[in-house]
Amino acid sequence: MSLIVVGVNHKTAPVEIRERLAFNSKESIREGLKYLINKLGVNEALIFSTCNRVEIYVYTSISCNIESVPENGRALEELIKNFLSDFHKIDQREFEKYLYIHKDRQAVEHLFKVASSLDSMIIGEPQITGQVKEAYEIALSEKTTSLILNYLMNRALFTAKRVRKETRIGENPVSVSYAAVGLIKKVFDDLSKKSVLLVGAGEMAELAIRHLIGSGIKEIYVTNRTLQRAEELASLFNGKATAFEKLKENLIKTDIVICSTGAPHYVIDEKMLKEVMFLRKYKPIFLIDISVPRNIDPACDNLDNVYLYNIDDLQDVVDSNILERRKEADKALEIVYEETDKFFQWLESLNSVPVIVSLRNKAEHIRQEELEKFKGKFKDLSPDILNSIDYLTQSIINKIMHEPTVALKNNCDMKETLILAARRLFGLDNEEE
Repeated sequence: MSLIVVGVNHKTAPVEIRERLAFNSKESIREGLKYLINKLGVNEALIFSTCNRVEIYVYTSISCNIESVPENGRALEELIKNFLSDFHKIDQREFEKYLYIHKDRQAVEHLFKVASSLDSMIIGEPQITGQVKEAYEIALSEKTTSLILNYLMNRALFTAKRVRKETRIGENPVSVSYAAVGLIKKVFDDLSKKSVLLVGAGEMAELAIRHLIGSGIKEIYVTNRTLQRAEELASLFNGKATAFEKLKENLIKTDIVICSTGAPHYVIDEKMLKEVMFLRKYKPIFLIDISVPRNIDPACDNLDNVYLYNIDDLQDVVDSNILERRKEADKALEIVYEETDKFFQWLESLNSVPVIVSLRNKAEHIRQEELEKFKGKFKDLSPDILNSIDYLTQSIINKIMHEPTVALKNNCDMKETLILAARRLFGLDNEEE
């Protein structure tokens, strides 16, 4: 087999290189696939391009290791490098040092890791599997994949599914905004009946709101020193904008507060919150301070039924969850290696298919010849009897062929010997010629 992947990702290349090598539309991917098949002459091809990686997968009947390859003797990886250079109009010397090249088994393992999000910037993120599937669907639509890459891509998606099902790699949130929501859920069981107040318009706070909406929260308030900005943000979440001067009033009626302002001082201090807690009859309130410098007085955490977390607290949660995901990644790798073995077992079984087909064809040819001779000698036999004899001879051939077929299909140390022996014993080389 000659399977190769040539690519760059977030670990090997800076963004200015990745963006120059990227295929930024489905149409550009289609053009690239046609180039690979028609101009490079490879058998099968797939292009996978995201913001974090650009990878070219190619299968060809040409060995990756031989010196003499099409036209001017360039190795297959050199052809792909030249393709990237020509297609994107970028000097090969500018990106060559950032490339990684994986062949055969390494290429299969790499794809399975990518599809299972083990090679992602955030281990366990779910989007990558969908992106792999989309890249495969484009290649299918362009008919640039066939037996090998079709089976490979299906096994990659199956491996990703196994990793999700059999490990906890995607269960622990590893973004600050998602971690905040995870902590909130530990205090409030049913978010659909809770309200949230966004103080300020920071990006992480906005992401946290989006995660909360996904968890069922419906009542959203937004306040900002610039009311217009509060109104713009509130409209995104179907929420209500409120004047910054009414902060204390809003705290009284809100269950969750996410604070992300650019103020250089506390906007919620201990004195204010004491009054708020008294007026809300000490009903629990959850405060998340994502601001730097902090906008909520740390002393507020000493008040009863006040749950206060700052950016460092959230980062501790994220770091802990990343560690947990890495532990799960070790389990996921075992699945990747297992599925890689299965892929190569399937691949090796293809070597015996032509022999099995030739053997069965020869047996059927002999059966038909002898059956015709038999019919010539016994012309008076009824069609029913002849059909019965036909069925009987088919059954005999199938039973005789069963054991050799199983032996040739099974993967074992003697497989190549068995294939050669079958060819010699049954004269299959002469038959194929």
